[in-house]
Formats: sequence, C-alpha cells, structure tokens
Amino acid sequence: MTTVSIIVGSTREGRFSEAPARWIKNHLDQRPGLATRVLDLRDYDLPFFDSAMLPGIPGRPPYENEAVRRWTQQIGSSDAFVVATPEYNHGAPAVLKNALDWVYPEWQRKPIGFVSWGSVGGARAVQQLRETSIELQMAPIRNAVHIPVGAIFAHFQGKTDEVDAALKAQDDQAGKLIDDLLWWAHALKAARKATA
Repeated sequence: MTTVSIIVGSTREGRFSEAPARWIKNHLDQRPGLATRVLDLRDYDLPFFDSAMLPGIPGRPPYENEAVRRWTQQIGSSDAFVVATPEYNHGAPAVLKNALDWVYPEWQRKPIGFVSWGSVGGARAVQQLRETSIELQMAPIRNAVHIPVGAIFAHFQGKTDEVDAALKAQDDQAGKLIDDLLWWAHALKAARKATA
C-alpha cells in the first residue's frame, strides 16, 4: 500500500484550501492501492522553527514539542505528497515553509506535487516550493494544477457552484499530476527498500 498525504498549506480563517484539498483527495481515492490522508496544518500547532539542532543532523534527539513529533511521524510514514497551497505575495505561506523546515530525513527520496491558486494560479509559490523540496532531497513533480484566481473570488462570494466548476475544469491536469506522482512514488519506494 502506498500512502499519499495531502498537505493543506494555509491555516487562515475563511481559507479556500479545503475545496482543492478535498478535490485532489477525491481524485487520488479513485486510484487502486493507495491510502490517502489529509494533513491539515491547523491540526499541528508547530512553533516557528527554533530548534538548536538542525533536523538533518545525524543522531538528532527526539523533538520535545508534541506537535512537531506528530508532524514528523506523519511525514515519515508517507510515501508521497500533494501540497494544496495558496500564493501569498509571490510566495508560499509562512506556515507551510515552517512545516517543511521542521523535518529533513523523513522527506527524503519521496515525490511531491502541487495544487495551487492565486495570482497566475499560484505558480510563483510552487516554483519556490520546488526549490525547497529539492534541497530536502525530494522529487518535485513537473505537472501541477494551477487554479485560476476566479475560483478564489467565487469562494469568497459564496458561489460554490462556480468553485466546483473551476475545479472540474482542472480534472485532466489532476490526472497528469497523479500519474506522475504515483510513478515516482512506486519507483522511489522500491529504491528506498532496496537500499534500506
């Protein structure tokens, strides 16, 4: 069984994030042999990274903070990730970058894909996150889903039918993202087992 975690990359009130996170999870749930779960950063009260020891240091002692320990365990037990993220001021939300920074070896040699929204579909946030994921020794997927900004405006106006239509228009792109993500997930999982 391959475990794919969908990370909800925003914690703010009234966020749009739930709709695309549910939508991509529904697509993943249609694929056989997968266990999917949503990791909502609201459920992990992570402090801003302040550890005296870097996460990648060999022999790192267990984290003292319970939320950090739970978060790290969830990342470690996942085989692949899809991040659902807005773009804030040409970048990813601070809470998401912080969540990435708390973990290091548990991310390594796993694929990561992106569903984004905002100005230019959140492309600039995704570009930054790809660079961060490479430094974490992950495999970022080229295909991504970039939701047009009109869907966010519809969300804040309470027009759920328009939000649903905007997401449905991205169904084919979601399929491409998931195809690539699962290819890499299976290849990297086999490679991790072979070198364990």
